[in-house]
Amino acid sequence: MSLLASVSQLTAVLALCAFAYMYLKRSQTRYASLPPGPRGSWPFGIRKSIAGPYLPRIYETLCQEYGPVFTVKQGNDLTVVIGRYEAAVEIMGGHSADLIDRPRAVAAQEIMCQNNSLILATGKEQVRKLRTATHNATQPRIAATYEPHQIKGAKQHILDILEDPGNQLEHAKRYAASLIMEVTFGKTTPTSYSDPEVKAIKNVAANFSGALLPGKYLVNSFPVLKHIPFFVSELKKMHMHEISLYRRLLGAVKESMDKGEARSSFGTYLLENQSRLGLTEGEMVYLTGDMFIAGSDTTSAALGVVSMAAACYPEAQARVQAQLDEVVGRNRIPTFDDRKLLTEVEAFVLEVFRWRPAAVLGFAHKATKDIVWRDYVIPAGTSVLGCHWAISRDPEVFPEPEVFKPQRWLDNNGSIRNDVKFQNFGFGRRVCPGQPIAERSLFINCALILWAFDISQVPGKPIDTYALADTIITQPLPFAAHYKRRIPNLEEVIAAHQD
Repeated sequence: MSLLASVSQLTAVLALCAFAYMYLKRSQTRYASLPPGPRGSWPFGIRKSIAGPYLPRIYETLCQEYGPVFTVKQGNDLTVVIGRYEAAVEIMGGHSADLIDRPRAVAAQEIMCQNNSLILATGKEQVRKLRTATHNATQPRIAATYEPHQIKGAKQHILDILEDPGNQLEHAKRYAASLIMEVTFGKTTPTSYSDPEVKAIKNVAANFSGALLPGKYLVNSFPVLKHIPFFVSELKKMHMHEISLYRRLLGAVKESMDKGEARSSFGTYLLENQSRLGLTEGEMVYLTGDMFIAGSDTTSAALGVVSMAAACYPEAQARVQAQLDEVVGRNRIPTFDDRKLLTEVEAFVLEVFRWRPAAVLGFAHKATKDIVWRDYVIPAGTSVLGCHWAISRDPEVFPEPEVFKPQRWLDNNGSIRNDVKFQNFGFGRRVCPGQPIAERSLFINCALILWAFDISQVPGKPIDTYALADTIITQPLPFAAHYKRRIPNLEEVIAAHQD
C-alpha cells in the first residue's frame, strides 16, 4: 500500500472520529439540561432504553428514584416522563399550547390510519380541525341528549348481571359497545355477541392498540422501512379492513338520511357538516372510528373496576348505598336527575379513575418549542408523557395511593372537592373530547350497580386488584365476584322506569 493511500485512509478515519466526537458533544450539550434518568452505555447511550412488562409500574419505580420528571429512551427517541401531580399541572397544563403535537406514530397513524386519526394527529391545524368537529358533537350540552340511551343501556347492564353474574366484564363491554354504536351511527345493538359489526370494530381497536405497543412493529423504530412492502404488508391489510368497515357503517347512515329515516348521531352530524368543517373523506370516516376506539374500551375498563373496587372495599360500597337509599330509595331507579345529590357516587367514580386509570400509560405529546421547567430544559421535538399510573400514585396529593378511598374527593361538607383533579382523560388541548359522555356513563352505571347489588368477593377466590391487561387501555382480567340483589322485585322496578 502506497504512503499516499495510507495517509488518505488515516485522514478518513480521523475525520470520522472527529465527526462522531462533535455529534456526541453536540448531543450531550443539547440534552445536558434534560431531567435525570437511567444512563445508557458509552458512547451512544445518552439515556438508557426502558422496556418490560407493565411499563407504567416501571415508570412509577423510576419516579421514586429520579424524581417527579425523568428522561428515558423509547426506541430511537428520548421521552420525558412526568410522574407526579404538581409537575403534570405545571408542564402539561402550563405549556399546553407547546404540547399540542404528538410524536410520530408510523405504524398506527401513518400506515394504518393514513394520517387521519384525531387520537394521533400531528400539526396544530389538523388537530384544531378534528377537535372542533368532535367537540361540537360531544360537548356537555350535546352529551346530555344521550342520557336516555345511557339509562336504557345501564338498565340492560343490570339485567345482564342478574342473568349471568360470572360474565360481568363482558356485560360491561356490551354496554360500552352498544352505546358507542348508537351515539356514532344511530345503530341499536342489543348485544356485542350478536352484532358482527361490533365484533369487527373491537378487532380494529385491538389492532390499533397493538400498533402503538413499543417494539411490536420495527417500522416505528426505523421509519424508512415503511417503503419496503415486506415490513408493512400486515399493517396495510389492517388499514384496508378498517377503512372499508368505517365506510360501510357511515354509508348506511347516509342511506338512512337519504330516505329520511336516520336517527341523530355523530355520523349524521359529520355528513351534514363535512364541507363546513373542512373534512376530507378519510378524516370523516376515521373520526367515527376514533369515537368507538376511544369510547368503548375506556368505559368498559372503568365499569370493570367499579365492581372490583366494590367487592374489595365493602365500606366504600356501603357509603354509596346509604346515600342511594336516602336519596333514591328502593322503589325506583337512580337517574341523572339525582346526580347533584349523589356525591358519594361521584366520589366513587373519581376514585375508580384514579385507582385504576384506563389509559394507564397515557398518550405522549411532543414539544413544539423548548420548555423550561425549574432547572431543566425539555428540547423542542422531545416526546413528553404524563404517566397516569405514576401521577395517580403521588403520595403528596393522594395519601395511601394504593388504597381505594373515595372520601379523598369529598370536602368536609360532603361536596366534591374542586382543588384537585385527576386528568384521567388526558392533558391540555389533547383532552379526550368524549369526556362528558364517558363521565355520564360511569355515573349512571355505578349508581345503578351499587343500588341494585351488594358486591362481595367469592370465598376462596380473592380478587387480585393488580391483575390488569398489559395493553394501551388497561382492562381488569377476569375475576370472581358475588352479586346479591338488594331489591327483591328488582326486575319489576327496572321495568317500571320509562326511558
